[in-house]
Amino acid sequence: MSADVRTVTIERLGHRGEGIAPGPVFVPRALPGEVVRGAVVDGRMTDPRIVTPVADRVRPPCRHAKACGGCALQHASDDFLARWKEGVVERALEAQGVRARIRGITTSPPRSRHRAVLAARRTRAGAQVGFHGLRSGSIVEMEECHLIHPDLAGLLGLVREMAVLGASRRGELSVAMTLLDDGVDIAVLGGKALDQGLFSELAGLVRGRGAVRLSWAGEVVAAFGPARLTLGPARVPLPPGAFLQATREGEEVLVRAVTEALRGARKVADLFAGAGTFALPLSRYAAIHAVEGDAGLLEALKAGWRRAQGLKPVTIDARDLFRRPLLPDELGRYDGLVLDPPRAGAEAQVAEIARARVPVVTMVSCNPVTFARDARMLSDAGYRIDWIRVVDQFRWSPHVELVACLTPGGSQVGGTRL
Repeated sequence: MSADVRTVTIERLGHRGEGIAPGPVFVPRALPGEVVRGAVVDGRMTDPRIVTPVADRVRPPCRHAKACGGCALQHASDDFLARWKEGVVERALEAQGVRARIRGITTSPPRSRHRAVLAARRTRAGAQVGFHGLRSGSIVEMEECHLIHPDLAGLLGLVREMAVLGASRRGELSVAMTLLDDGVDIAVLGGKALDQGLFSELAGLVRGRGAVRLSWAGEVVAAFGPARLTLGPARVPLPPGAFLQATREGEEVLVRAVTEALRGARKVADLFAGAGTFALPLSRYAAIHAVEGDAGLLEALKAGWRRAQGLKPVTIDARDLFRRPLLPDELGRYDGLVLDPPRAGAEAQVAEIARARVPVVTMVSCNPVTFARDARMLSDAGYRIDWIRVVDQFRWSPHVELVACLTPGGSQVGGTRL
């Protein structure tokens, strides 16, 4: 198909952070108000030239910004991104007919991601390690990164060596690295089958390199000490590749907000509790019932609680909340809830919460669209959003997180009216 060279003006950003011009024409690395020119193929301008930039355009700090898909918005100022991400939440709520006041946004600093999943591929010359390119399956070789913590960046050479040893020529490794209290936990998927020879080579390779543990396709290859992370008052021994918040700074903001919302609650259910990001800090003040589908994460939570001092009781329940949500008679035991579901939201569970009318519900979400859908269900049941705080742990990306406090009838139980 022949290219159509056009000059267009960007009207807005789409949900992937791309500029959108009339047509629509999707333009990467463009901002609202900018005039851009380039060849358009199938509605996409792949290599735009900025004819007229806007004041919010900045020079990307990273040399890989144009090619790497890890950051889609390094060309935008921090002020623009803060306004835009708050606007994403506002528009999602408006689409559901829900009104709420946003308290503001907190953005994690550069080089603060303490959890990242990198791609690695063996090549003729060695190996490539990095994030995938923008809308591409190719790996952008990472020579620097302004996202990940320096302790993770310092292990890129080790990951390359692991790819040379354990990646097939046609396959690609998925390498999850998490900075824990005791070192970096590395969990690898997609590699060669783990025979005795590869097991021994990998174990020798990581020794003394800053990794506290290496797992390969779920099997622990090497462990050099406890793989623990401090969550509130407890040090939690985590299973390999455990899901955690992306930055400690963002986690602290979320925990403070949830704690504020539930101030005064004595019995709290933490739904989709994970390894205890919220349950353990809250157990200083309230008895907690932690519900999570992953039994391994719950066992880690309970182990951390047992070793801590001065905490209220914590009980656990390994339960698929999508298929078996807590029902109103179960929810009625609690005067506060934490709800932190994955991107799909928690429609089935929220329907039961709406029937139970728990005095205060705190919702943590990484998807404003499903949050707004779920919040609408509670709004229809008489709840009001007392406040929302937007949290940007994925700097320079289109991802948006938030925490909200909801109470029946807009009462002030557990939260501060704005």
